[in-house]
Amino acid sequence: MTYGGKLARAAGWSRRSLVAALSTAAAGGCTARRSSDTISLWAMSYEGDYSPMLMPAFTRATGFQVEVQTLPWTAAHEKLLTAQAGDSLPDVFMLPDGWVGEFALIGALAPVIDAALLTGLFPGVSAATGPNGQPYAVPWSVAPQVQYYRRDLLERAGYAAPPEDWDSWRRMGQRLKARAPDNYAFLMLLNWWDTLFTFAGQTGARPLRERDTRGNFRDPHFRDALAFYVSLFRERLAPPALSTEVQDPVAAFAQGYFAVYPYGPTLTLDLHRRAAEIPPALWSTARMPGPQGPGRVSGIAASLCVSARSRRPAAAWSLVRHLTSSASELTYQRLIGTLPARAAAWDTPQLRQPALAAFAEQMRDPTREPMIVEWERIRIEVQLIAERVVRGQLGIDAALVAMDDRVDRLLAKRRALVEAGQLT
Repeated sequence: MTYGGKLARAAGWSRRSLVAALSTAAAGGCTARRSSDTISLWAMSYEGDYSPMLMPAFTRATGFQVEVQTLPWTAAHEKLLTAQAGDSLPDVFMLPDGWVGEFALIGALAPVIDAALLTGLFPGVSAATGPNGQPYAVPWSVAPQVQYYRRDLLERAGYAAPPEDWDSWRRMGQRLKARAPDNYAFLMLLNWWDTLFTFAGQTGARPLRERDTRGNFRDPHFRDALAFYVSLFRERLAPPALSTEVQDPVAAFAQGYFAVYPYGPTLTLDLHRRAAEIPPALWSTARMPGPQGPGRVSGIAASLCVSARSRRPAAAWSLVRHLTSSASELTYQRLIGTLPARAAAWDTPQLRQPALAAFAEQMRDPTREPMIVEWERIRIEVQLIAERVVRGQLGIDAALVAMDDRVDRLLAKRRALVEAGQLT
């Protein structure tokens, strides 16, 4: 699962309230000064919630206590910026790759100077860099999207596994729909942008142009992806539903309401936890289909950075080393389902389960999304327009024009900075 996906899934957020929250989220206050033997960590979502479970071993080894704060995705960016302005950033904090360049530019991040932290990464994983090309973040986890599918339902339709190209995948969907007209072949919730951008990545589409300062959604590759995505709804192979209308996708998957569900790695853990509803023998995973077969999809989920103003930088980097070690990443995988960025972790029996094989295959050749802070908001806005196409309110070509126009407005500030030579 990408970070945009987690943000859209925050409990009960609608697509409109999410857009508003991203643009107006209030920042939290400054943190109190900490004692000299305490270092601080801020992380979003489950990573923040479960990080305290990894701290006893670190404290025993180093003598440092770790104060962990969980940030909501909807307010994280503003809170971090405010903390930077108030000289109250934590020693270590989690960032999505798209934010790294911005925080490096304003002097919030210490560069990664220990090359060992960036070695041994899974093929295709690389560190996010700042404007000067220097790495400022250590990859922490990966989350490519794959398709979860019901083995039994596909077998009844004559398929041992999902086809790998779009046309065959659609035909499979038509056969599934013909067998169960009241159900659907695919679930692609309309306020989640993951699947549309996965399809776009499979085509090789470049959504931004001119040094990521303008939209490029009228590119024929993105048009192909949008047309294919919309066709699945128009043929009633996927329900035109929002996340608020499918409150429990795992239960719906177990009940056969749909047969294929594109999602990230955390769903694997949910499915195992609910094996009484849907036994492991009934489902599996496969790479997402592409125009002529599987292609690249986005895969980086989270990175860790150290504050440039940390008063205990050696301890901060020790914490980064601890959290991004294979052992810690395997613990996170067991607790919350995230997948390691370290290649060594993938060689362990824990990650050799068949359901994870598709993720490993996908991560060997990931695509790189634009590494700009506006990217989260861009995906929200593009998905809102795509929803209008699905609902018959807008044609595809008009939608592509609207996407470019909206994105150009969102990137106006970045464009001015690039043109002034303040961003490279």
